[in-house]
Amino acid sequence: MFIIFTLPAFGADFKVTSANYDLSNAIITLSAKDTFDGNIAEHIVLKKLENPTRYYFDLNSTILTIPKQDWIFHNGNFDRIFISQFQTNPNIVRIVFYPKNDKLFQDIKFYRIKNNIIMRLNGNEIQNDYYQHIYRDEHASSSDFYENLKVVYPELTPAVSMADEIQNAFNVQPQQTVKPAQQKDEPDFKKFKLNTKYYLNNVTTKPNSVLLSGFGEMTFEKPMVLSNPTRLIYDFPNALSAQEVRNKEYQINETDKIAIGQFSINKIRAVIYTNNVDDYVPVISADNQSVLFINQKTYDTSQLIQGCAQAIQYLPAEINDLTQTMTLNFDYPVVHSVDRKNNALILTLYNVSKFSEEDFHAIFAGSFFGIAKVICSEKGPGVRIFLPLRQDSLVNTYLGADGKSIKVVLKETPRSKKQLFNVPSSKIPSKRIIIDAGHGGTDYGAIRGDINEKDITLDVAKKVQKELTKLGHKVIMTRSNDEYVSLQDRVAISADKKGDVFVSIHVNSSVKPEIEGIETHYYHQESMGLAQAVHEALISNLKPFDRGLFKSKFYVINHTDIPAILCEIGFISNEEEQKLLTTEKRKQETAKAIVEGVLNYFGQE
Repeated sequence: MFIIFTLPAFGADFKVTSANYDLSNAIITLSAKDTFDGNIAEHIVLKKLENPTRYYFDLNSTILTIPKQDWIFHNGNFDRIFISQFQTNPNIVRIVFYPKNDKLFQDIKFYRIKNNIIMRLNGNEIQNDYYQHIYRDEHASSSDFYENLKVVYPELTPAVSMADEIQNAFNVQPQQTVKPAQQKDEPDFKKFKLNTKYYLNNVTTKPNSVLLSGFGEMTFEKPMVLSNPTRLIYDFPNALSAQEVRNKEYQINETDKIAIGQFSINKIRAVIYTNNVDDYVPVISADNQSVLFINQKTYDTSQLIQGCAQAIQYLPAEINDLTQTMTLNFDYPVVHSVDRKNNALILTLYNVSKFSEEDFHAIFAGSFFGIAKVICSEKGPGVRIFLPLRQDSLVNTYLGADGKSIKVVLKETPRSKKQLFNVPSSKIPSKRIIIDAGHGGTDYGAIRGDINEKDITLDVAKKVQKELTKLGHKVIMTRSNDEYVSLQDRVAISADKKGDVFVSIHVNSSVKPEIEGIETHYYHQESMGLAQAVHEALISNLKPFDRGLFKSKFYVINHTDIPAILCEIGFISNEEEQKLLTTEKRKQETAKAIVEGVLNYFGQE
């Protein structure tokens, strides 16, 4: 079976920048960046091979910018899926499926979101209509609006469409009548067919909180923290906002405010402007029709208790060796919050008055959830479950349609189980590595007295260059001396020199002098492995306070086409850490740790 492409004869190749497999929903997502008008695939044709039985399709005019992917499965309908650069000049990426049986017609469906190809593998589904999707780490899911692809089988005529039309939360035929001239020309959800699951039509501010309400099925994604100014961002996929609440700001208190916007055709973005991003959490109503963002330190949570619930069941389940679930059943609808940190998931059950910590740990012992810490309030209703997570864990949470069940699906990735140094550094083929010393010239970066961030970053970058060069790798510096280089030029250098990875080095700063530690930032999913490897090397070698990994939209890591990270190697605003940052010993140790992390990343390919 094949995919037929109708791509322009001119133009550059598409670039596949990530390949992700969501075990809990049996979804494969291939993300591609295009360089001309057109779609990565207009039609898909699957081709069958024998001995062993396997099916494949090719992506013409496409370059795989990530390592080849070879996934082995222990259950479901497929034994293996292999993604590789099958051919160059012309460039072809090939995706090969090894099914457990010869029923591929029923077991695979294709969709497209812009230039993302979605492959849905039936047979591994774990959700049903009772559960509504509340929270997800992923930024693409089977529940998103899809543009269907046609799948053509040579032996079948006419062509068979393998994709079902995505569920529409609101499917009302447009009215053909014309409004009276004096009536305001405002959208009315009843007059449109909306490719969405949730419609937001009201925003209400209260002291130290803001309520977003509407109807449908509301889901939100892993929050992001951005700086200058500091703000906390929540995205709501498959959602549409009413015109009257869109592109407006709402004051929460004297210093904090929230802005609501339609980020894309089916995604709402809520931006909370605050210097205290850790204080805000989203509280989900028991009917999943609204979310209340509260400041945990100042909001009176007793207002959330209008009826008490008791835990009646604690149910573990193992989907496969990488995915497990925790289901909590109650006798009354639960009001709860989902607070996703970089290294933890915190569930707060505000109106739960009876919860057995002893039963919880006995039932979940030996599972992913056995390490969770349970804190029951001594003053009244309220339970907090703190679940430590690996940096690359994927979390989804669900709420029962009656509000009486909460399910958490936790998936560990194969990469998180790999050991570092799979390949000795001396055996790693020569790589092209872009090293970016932050700031420079008239851009001093963070300053404390006569100590400038730009000088520290350049010293460390040169040491990284020296170490990698000794090992036979080609290092391209975005700057080699004290000169100003714009963010756009740094990205252009990366693109022009065709590096394998991009590492930007920075020094952190805060208005709070007590804050210290190292953090590593990435933005695109394909950069997470590099961020993990370098961050782990920095933490294990330098023994600093571990501030964790952050998904951040810094310009240089957002606009590069290769795996790209930004390392904040310490706080210049912290007196003790500042002293360390300026020593040759710490600079050399930092450089060696970055080199070790980069090589560990290549060793895992």
